[in-house]
Amino acid sequence: MKPIVAIVGRPNVGKSTLFNRLLGHRRAIVDDTPGVTRDRNYAAINRFEKPFILIDTGGFEPVTEDRLLQQMREQSKLAMDEADVIIFLMDARSGLTPADVEVAEMLRRVRKPVFYVVNKVDGDKLENESAEFYSLGIEQLYTISAEHNRGVIDLVENLMEVFPAASAGEDDQELTRIAVVGRPNVGKSSLVNRLLGFERVVANPTAGTTRDSVDTLFTCNKKPYLLIDTAGIRRKGKTTEKLEKYSVVDALRSIERADVVLVVLSAEDGVTEQDERIAGYVHEAGKGCVFVVNKWDIPEKDNSTLGIYVDKVRTGFKYLAYAPIVFVSAKSGQRIGRIITTVDEVMEQYSRRVTTSDLNRVFSEATEAHHAPLAHGRRVKFYFATQVGTRPPAFVIFTNQPDSIHFSYERYLTNRFREAFGFNGTPLRLMFRGRDKNASPRRPRKAA
Repeated sequence: MKPIVAIVGRPNVGKSTLFNRLLGHRRAIVDDTPGVTRDRNYAAINRFEKPFILIDTGGFEPVTEDRLLQQMREQSKLAMDEADVIIFLMDARSGLTPADVEVAEMLRRVRKPVFYVVNKVDGDKLENESAEFYSLGIEQLYTISAEHNRGVIDLVENLMEVFPAASAGEDDQELTRIAVVGRPNVGKSSLVNRLLGFERVVANPTAGTTRDSVDTLFTCNKKPYLLIDTAGIRRKGKTTEKLEKYSVVDALRSIERADVVLVVLSAEDGVTEQDERIAGYVHEAGKGCVFVVNKWDIPEKDNSTLGIYVDKVRTGFKYLAYAPIVFVSAKSGQRIGRIITTVDEVMEQYSRRVTTSDLNRVFSEATEAHHAPLAHGRRVKFYFATQVGTRPPAFVIFTNQPDSIHFSYERYLTNRFREAFGFNGTPLRLMFRGRDKNASPRRPRKAA
């Protein structure tokens, strides 16, 4: 695997700014408010001579009674355990603090390379004042400004000199990317921790605890996965805080990065308008989808409870009738194992390609059984269909009137393809093109 570098330090010393600087674009949320990053955040850095995995962490407070800060400290410790190299970041403007001294004392016992870095050194005055950090008893001190890219390249070059030899990783094409999305406080982070078998992200009853999207690589049954935990997506009218607006955008970007999206619902609340809106983002992005009904241990049940809830989901998400539903309890672990099995099934369909002969046999039977309505007084003729892509499956249908196909007939063809070939859990893209093969296909209205 690639070498792993962890950035640790007190809150608000610029860890996320350095993370974004090394990544080459904005990924972690950056703000002057201390404690913005609460979980470990991973990224693959491929911009330099030697690629590596970078971990951003929440602020490390050696002594605190605050439960959230204690959880953030544990996340930082886990990152240090995972890392091959550690960057201990301090703040030139704040000067050397007692918390810095305590963290440095702890790092002396770590048997791996530690780089002591002073951030926010924007000029000669702060450069000179940074000499006080040598009182930590260290031999080498790096002064940088992550915001202005001062000294960062020199730091990276020195980091790469101590990297262990990289070994071959998994083929990226085999990796299944799973995003976990939903309203705040439906149990997304608890679900992620249960899937992984350890406390990977901070799970807290307070809504909005997760702010960044948090990536975790893991293996199950010898298959590689990337699990993306996201911030809860609130209604637009309720995203008043600037940080929360950043989080919503980050969650939507995470949907774009995923292959399969777990839309987490709460068995306590039923299907809400915001659930429908979030699922709509997944559908429009053309991603594989699985509904995960969490907290299934809470409702009182009888023989009809499951069927009633399935009907509610199907009624609320008519456009996602293809998406499977899994009922789980992240708290008790009930049916958690079913999630990965279902993701594998959806991924197989999401990547599926059917033969042209089978496709045209089904297509011919469908058009003969139910002719398309007349368009401008002319009969719509269909010639043949071909699959042009996967993830999601995409088809081009050649016809004499590509701009005149009614959406209801497009939906009819989609349903016939599903009946014949499955495509469970994945949207389908249908594009209609004139007989001139060089003509541009009509853009699909939406994934169906």
